[in-house]
Amino acid sequence: MTESSHENVPSRQRRRFPGISSRAYEHPADRSALVALRRLTGFDTVFKALSGLLPERSLRLLFLSDSVRVSDAQFTHLNAMLRDACYILDLEKVPPMYVTQDPRPNAMCIGLDEPIIVVTTGLVELLDEEEMRAVVGHEVGHALSGHSVYRTILLFLTNLALKIAWIPLGNIAIMAIVTALREWFRKSELSADRAGLLVGQDLQASMRGLMKIAGGNHLHEMNVDAFLAQADEYEKGGDLRDSVLKILNVLPRTHPFTTVRAAELKKWSETRDYQRIMDGHYPRRDEDPDTSVTDSFRESASHYADTVRTSKDPLMKLVGDIAGGAGDLGGRLRNKFAGAGNGTGTGTTDGPGSRPPQDPEEGSGPDRS
Repeated sequence: MTESSHENVPSRQRRRFPGISSRAYEHPADRSALVALRRLTGFDTVFKALSGLLPERSLRLLFLSDSVRVSDAQFTHLNAMLRDACYILDLEKVPPMYVTQDPRPNAMCIGLDEPIIVVTTGLVELLDEEEMRAVVGHEVGHALSGHSVYRTILLFLTNLALKIAWIPLGNIAIMAIVTALREWFRKSELSADRAGLLVGQDLQASMRGLMKIAGGNHLHEMNVDAFLAQADEYEKGGDLRDSVLKILNVLPRTHPFTTVRAAELKKWSETRDYQRIMDGHYPRRDEDPDTSVTDSFRESASHYADTVRTSKDPLMKLVGDIAGGAGDLGGRLRNKFAGAGNGTGTGTTDGPGSRPPQDPEEGSGPDRS
C-alpha cells in the first residue's frame, strides 16, 4: 500500500511500522500456536477446503445486504481510522468493514479467503474517536495475524455444537475442539489488544475503551487506577477454590475478562519489547519463513514459567511451590482448599456449577473485541 492511497490524514502524527510482522506484538502463547500451525504443510489448505461447509459466503452476503459498508461515503470517520490502521501496520489490502445494528458493543474479524471487519452500532456509539481507533487497530491486528481464518472456524463449530447437542458423543467431540480454539483465541485477543495500542499509540485511550466495554458510557464514574486494581484483586484474591472457579468461569468465553485485558496491556506497554517496537526495532514480515518453531515454543514455555513464578493467584503459587520442590504437598492442599490458617475463607455458597448473570459476550451474537 502506498502513502497516496491514504487520503485521510490522521488527527495527529503516529509512528508507522513498515513491513512489521505480527510476531512483534503476538502474545507468546498465541505466537507459538500460530507458528506451529503455519509450518504444518497444507494446514491452511485443508482448513480453507472447509469453505464449502462454512457459512462465509452467506455471512458476506448478509453483511452486504443488511449492514452499512464503511467507505468514503458512509461512516467516513471509521473509514479514515481503518485506512490509517492499515497504513501504520503496513497491511497491504484494506479489509472491508461493516457497521451492523446491534446495541451490544461488539466487533469481530472473520473470513477464510479474505478478512472482513464488523463493528456494532453499540460500539460506535459507546467509544470516542481515540478509543475507537484502538478497537479498529485491534481488528486490523487480527487480520494481519491471520486470526480471521481460525475465528471463522470457531464460530462455525460453536454453532454446530449447538445444533448437535442432542448427540452426546458428537457434541463432546466438537466441544473438545471448541474448547481448544477458545483457549487459543483468548490469547489472540491479548495479541490484538497490543496491535490496537500500536495503532492508537495512546495507552489511556485503550484503557478507557476497555473500561467502557466493562461498565458502559459512564466514564466520569470510573477510574483507570481503580479498574486496574480490580484485576490485581481478581488475580491474588481468595484461595484455591476461587482459583478453580476462575478457570470454570473463563472456559466458555472466547475473550479474557476485561480487567485482565487492561492489566495485561498496561504491563506490555511498560516492557522493553514495546519500547523497541516504538523505536523501530521489530521482526519483519520477510523474516517469517525463517521463524524457528523451537524458538517460539521456547519463548512460550519461558512466558508460562515467568507467569507461574510471578503470579499472585493461589493455584499458580502452589504450582510454583511444587515445581520448586516444596514439601508437605498433602498438607498444603488441605489447608488451601479448607482456607485454614490464611484467613481467606470466603464463606460463599457458590460452587463449580454456579454462574454469574449471562455475559454479553456469550450467546449467538458476535464476540466483542
